[in-house]
Amino acid sequence: SVRFSKLVAFTWSELGGYAMKFDGPRSTPQLSFSVRNRYAHAGVVITASHNPYHDNGFKAYFDDGAQLIPPHADSVVTRYEKIFVSELVPLLEKFEGKKNWSELQTSDDLLYRAALEDAVLDPEMLKSNAPKIVFTPIHGTGAIASIPALWDHGVEVAVVDEQNLQDPNFSTVKSPNPENPEALKLGISVARKTKSDLVLGSDPDCDRIGVAARKKNGSFDCLSGNQIACMLAEYRLSALKRKQLLNEESSKGFAILKTFVTSPLLSKIATCHGVRCVNTPTGFKWMAKKLRKYEEEASLEMKEKEGVGLDYDDTDLFARIEILSKYSTCVALAAEESYGYLPLDLVRDKDGNASALSIAELFAYLKSIKSSAEDFLNTIYLKHGYHLEKTENIYFEGAQGSETITRLANSYRSEPFKKIDTIAVKKTQDFLIPGVIDEDEDPLPQENFIIMQLENGFSVAIRPSGTEPKIKYYLFGCGDKNPADLEKSKEEVNEKVNSLANWLLTDAKRRAEESN
Repeated sequence: SVRFSKLVAFTWSELGGYAMKFDGPRSTPQLSFSVRNRYAHAGVVITASHNPYHDNGFKAYFDDGAQLIPPHADSVVTRYEKIFVSELVPLLEKFEGKKNWSELQTSDDLLYRAALEDAVLDPEMLKSNAPKIVFTPIHGTGAIASIPALWDHGVEVAVVDEQNLQDPNFSTVKSPNPENPEALKLGISVARKTKSDLVLGSDPDCDRIGVAARKKNGSFDCLSGNQIACMLAEYRLSALKRKQLLNEESSKGFAILKTFVTSPLLSKIATCHGVRCVNTPTGFKWMAKKLRKYEEEASLEMKEKEGVGLDYDDTDLFARIEILSKYSTCVALAAEESYGYLPLDLVRDKDGNASALSIAELFAYLKSIKSSAEDFLNTIYLKHGYHLEKTENIYFEGAQGSETITRLANSYRSEPFKKIDTIAVKKTQDFLIPGVIDEDEDPLPQENFIIMQLENGFSVAIRPSGTEPKIKYYLFGCGDKNPADLEKSKEEVNEKVNSLANWLLTDAKRRAEESN
């Protein structure tokens, strides 16, 4: 990665641009912030994230600090396909031993750290009730910004020393993906020794974060990405109300952003607080597109109605909240089920550092009311019904596997479900059909993705992965509101979701065999 990053910076400068490079590894969200802060035209992160080092990736960002989307992404691919290897050889020959880029300064780190303050809505409450936290960067970049940011708010942090070493082999875990409870195992061990309340684990490029919370009986529960998102949404919307920023008059100017495959419980929480929930395709770049739209709308409206220009990034957090909610939309939280969250708007990608602060604030609040994650979730479930999300993957390797995935996905259109298991399909939405719009009435990109609403209130989504040789099945189960027996409701929903999952996998294998 070091050599690759230097080569990218060298090539940009050699082609007539001005390149700036960090002096060492940094988290992916810091790149997003720095692109905006430095008024750069683009940015690049070289990272394999939680994948093996030989899967080293090239993440490209545009001038708003967000990853490229169409039409820019398509234009880059078109240009790339026209490049010959012979054009690269002179650049590689010139590269050896030559430095033609600038180094970013310590001030760039400090400015990002200052921007992270916006993730906390009630800093006094956090400082007064700071939870004791164990943090693990799982052999990546998470400790660089997250730990100092937590220290700034008076949070006592214990670090998992064995995983605070940057290691491309991720030698202490099977996979450094915080979605896997095994990745937090060492952190939980340290938490038991230090009597900590909470374990936070970031993936190696620190754009996602996993959470293990201590239960009343002393054991630790690894929360799902959906659970964390719902807890953050409930807390942040309530905090905005306590600060009188969110009220009956301003509520139409607030929203939660989530992907279609993130828990529908988020939509119910948003509706309960009187705010919108806007769904996007999978990928934080689509939520970043919304943030750009809302920023541009607010800036234009403010100039037209008040005759005042808006320096967006230099405007105070609470002033931005008021401006956005008055003239466009203020996003209280952007979240996806795969442990990615964004609780601020000066970064335009999911941010594990900002999420660490926001999660610490949430648990400080729970500490202040003598509650726990378990109790907080149950309060949400009693109000909106118990929700369970389950994802199943079927892998098909190789070129033939790719064809099988395509045929399997197409079979859900040529042979659509009338019922899944014993439950009738009430409505099917196919995102390959043009003309689908979102809650803002903006057109959605066509995507190989199907959502089915079932008669009992459950839903199922099917989507081939864009990065791995697999097809994904998302199942969403929900129980009744205000159940007389919450634990019984949980058991019933769990049983139904597992039954649906088994039926879908059996049906998928049948379809795959018949298509070959």
